[in-house]
Amino acid sequence: MTLNRRTVLSAIAATMMLAACGKKAEPAPTEAPAPAPAPAAATAPAPAAAKVYKVASDASYAPFESQTDDKKVVGFDVDVLTAVGDKAGIKVEFINTPWEGIFATLGTGDRDLVASAVTITDERKQSMDFTDSYFEAKQLIAVPEASKIAKADDLKTKKVGVQTGTTGDEVVQKLLGKTSANIKRFESTPLALKELQNGGVDAVVADNGVVINFVANNPGSKLKTVDDAGFAKEYYGFALKKGNTELAAKINDGLKQIKADGTYDKIYAKYFGEKK
Repeated sequence: MTLNRRTVLSAIAATMMLAACGKKAEPAPTEAPAPAPAPAAATAPAPAAAKVYKVASDASYAPFESQTDDKKVVGFDVDVLTAVGDKAGIKVEFINTPWEGIFATLGTGDRDLVASAVTITDERKQSMDFTDSYFEAKQLIAVPEASKIAKADDLKTKKVGVQTGTTGDEVVQKLLGKTSANIKRFESTPLALKELQNGGVDAVVADNGVVINFVANNPGSKLKTVDDAGFAKEYYGFALKKGNTELAAKINDGLKQIKADGTYDKIYAKYFGEKK
């Protein structure tokens, strides 16, 4: 049987429709979701800077404190307090401060400590606190090598040089009288000793460590020292503002440690020789 053209076209169309209905539709590709951004790393707060305690030192009192050419304060007191600070976990900064007015810096808060061969006295305790003692001292007389002065009583008719406001000043006032015109006061002990060299005074009374150091390091000065058994022993301490018990406790703890482990003895030997 011969198929007409219309019949053939109809059959082809039907076949194509069936094929289309039998094919599954492909789902449209979808993009993968973008990964969530990583949380920002938490920034740790910067550690607080350690407090640096400001220390007043009259850097004209070798070997306890003096100043290098580049203005650095050095000496026995500096080494001791630095070692104490290392043990106590505190930092200290030494600032050259004139003796006259040095204690006032504690009250104003300009300085936290005074480390300057300060003798612990009852009078000073009324206006400031002290750490435990770190050095035993006494007064010593310096005179020219040819001098006949042999004891403290021999000074009563002499011109005597002292550093203003020191224990030596107090000792000489007791010998000569507070208002005696024969007491010659100087800004520092080395200045008083220079005046003794130049013949401006007959003697100088000052702490033994300073006098011995000066005479030993100035052999051309032609000075000698005179000890008097009547001079009482004195004890140096680091001075603090009244009521600063927390800092005093830290310093005292550090002092105990450096005395116990031999650090103190090494520092002492560096400046004064082995302890006798």
